[in-house]
Amino acid sequence: MNIHAVLHMDYEGLGAIECWLVERGHDLSKTKLYLGDTLPAVDSFDWLIVMGGAMNIYEEEAYPWLIAEKALIREALKQNKKVLGICLGAQLLADALDAKVLKNKVKEIGWYPIQFTPEARVLLDAGYVHHEPTGLLDAEPVHHWTSESLTVFHWHGDTFELPQGAIPLAASEGCSNQAFIYGENAIGLQFHLEMEESDIERLIQHGLDELVDGPYIQTAEEIGLLTRKHAPAATKLLHSLLLGLERAY
Repeated sequence: MNIHAVLHMDYEGLGAIECWLVERGHDLSKTKLYLGDTLPAVDSFDWLIVMGGAMNIYEEEAYPWLIAEKALIREALKQNKKVLGICLGAQLLADALDAKVLKNKVKEIGWYPIQFTPEARVLLDAGYVHHEPTGLLDAEPVHHWTSESLTVFHWHGDTFELPQGAIPLAASEGCSNQAFIYGENAIGLQFHLEMEESDIERLIQHGLDELVDGPYIQTAEEIGLLTRKHAPAATKLLHSLLLGLERAY
């Protein structure tokens, strides 16, 4: 497949996603918006990955390329391209589906559990029983999704409302909408499954001023310790999700 990734920050890349795509033999191209790259034509890719960033989706005056990026996502959805949005990317995806993006009641920074929704567990359990993929979510490692919770990495202050017609997949104590699937084409994840230890270290270096006292904000030391503990399970779930997207093509 031809896979295109949109990157917003020089210190926030694809993480474990890139290694997986290369190993699977996919053609990967990138738009680095922070370098002024031009976004591609929709017919040049099969699958669009929209990554995270420190900006908010409504800061179009400061980041005018957001206008073109939103249009690209909308057109990709219209043409039935696969779309994976992560953190800011999930918010942009929700916006493209006419859902509101707004400030969350609290910031979430660090490793905190998400709880999978009954809809997610039913959806995936059905795929597992029939031994076949369920749309965008692969059935083989279904236990990662059908367990009640998983501790994942968060770094966000905004959130999205659930797009009309989307199925909610996960929630947390600090944020009620953590993930959704829309039709056969799109998945939005508010959290990060892709970040490896080096990725998180870079994020901390650039965001130390955000690590203040808060109910869902951990210290840099806590984040480091918990990364080594929880990142392997997050990577397994990431691989399950990517395999599901690949098989749904």
